[in-house]
Amino acid sequence: MKGLILSGGKGTRLYPLTYTRAKQLIPVANKPVLFRVIETIHDAGVDDIGVVIGSTGPEIREAVGDGSRWGVNITYIDQPNPLGLAHAVKTARDFLGDERFVMFLGDNVIQGGITQLIADFADSDWNCQIVLKEVDNPSAFGVVKLGTDGNVERLVEKPADPPSNLALVGIYMFDHHIHEAVDRIKPSARGELEITDAIQWLVENNYRVFPYVHPGWWIDTGKPIDMLEANSLVLEEFTPHLATDALIENSRIDRRVIVERGARIINSTIHGPTIIGEHTLIENSYIGPFTSIYHHVIVQNCEIERSIVLENSIIRDLDERLYGSLIGRSTTVQRKDEKPRTLTLNIGDHSNLWLI
Repeated sequence: MKGLILSGGKGTRLYPLTYTRAKQLIPVANKPVLFRVIETIHDAGVDDIGVVIGSTGPEIREAVGDGSRWGVNITYIDQPNPLGLAHAVKTARDFLGDERFVMFLGDNVIQGGITQLIADFADSDWNCQIVLKEVDNPSAFGVVKLGTDGNVERLVEKPADPPSNLALVGIYMFDHHIHEAVDRIKPSARGELEITDAIQWLVENNYRVFPYVHPGWWIDTGKPIDMLEANSLVLEEFTPHLATDALIENSRIDRRVIVERGARIINSTIHGPTIIGEHTLIENSYIGPFTSIYHHVIVQNCEIERSIVLENSIIRDLDERLYGSLIGRSTTVQRKDEKPRTLTLNIGDHSNLWLI
């Protein structure tokens, strides 16, 4: 069985962060989402993985490499234009051959992994397995309506009037019949080859499409609020750990905190679940729950809670608590004069923000 990860999107909903970084490489709990997807597929026993890339391909190639760090083999597949998920399958045809494969969107985070799903599909005579999740806003997703017998009845992409609240979560398993389906469908009104249309073709032609309704959490990390929610959920599942070479001086750290190697915590309070990255300095500060601070960051005289701070950033001398914020790489946030009492910021990489 092979794996196919789709990492060709531009991530416009995450601007300004994705002006300078592929959205799949933005970290959740100090690990890029794409790395988590690769690990999830590898943990399920799939080691031959194709990664579909687009305009951010060079950055993804540099970050992922050949996959050897995870014990997998990575093949890169160029998709010059993002013309739909089914088009990505079409683009990957030579890599996939006639083997069964799992397709995973590279910006998704799911609880519990897919090991059992892969095993179930491998041992079945199903032609396709789709993963579904009940959502509050189904019109934002591909939606599936199940019949009274529990079988798939209809799929529709981002419907104005959703026939159910069951959304496709971006994890699919296919056999070779999907290639015929992709060849038979036409572009949608938005000019894309929709994977929902391809799966609908399988249903209408009496192929076996098995729906699995996921009971745990799932996050599509397409928007800043989704990144923060995914970060919180992943942090809750972490096992606390203090690196042996981390410096903890005159500070209070509760039991749900990870402090990575070379970090320094001085005269500060850290409440988890929280992760402090490698060679980061936290001084005279409070870091509250659901916060991820990446490597080589400096935080001094600040309070930060439920936020993500990326690498090489400096945050200092804030009177207000920084809450619900995404701070990009090599960013400086510091006070010039006292004024507002709260902050919520989405700041791009290499920015300088002075508070006046």
